[in-house]
Amino acid sequence: MAVARVTEIVSSSTKGFQEAVQEGFKRATKTLRGMTGIEVTRFQVKVENNKMVEYRVHMTVTFVLEN
Repeated sequence: MAVARVTEIVSSSTKGFQEAVQEGFKRATKTLRGMTGIEVTRFQVKVENNKMVEYRVHMTVTFVLEN
């Protein structure tokens, strides 16, 4: 029987949502082992001087806990 944990990650990029997701995934793989899925739950954009300057994503990451 496996036991999994779900944790939230917030990642950002100045280029777009796709890169923000990729950066969050890349960073998560450095410390989380046994990842089985990611769900993007929220999108945000930071605006300055009427311009979109940063794209943010909130993701839940599911990973299986080790014995």
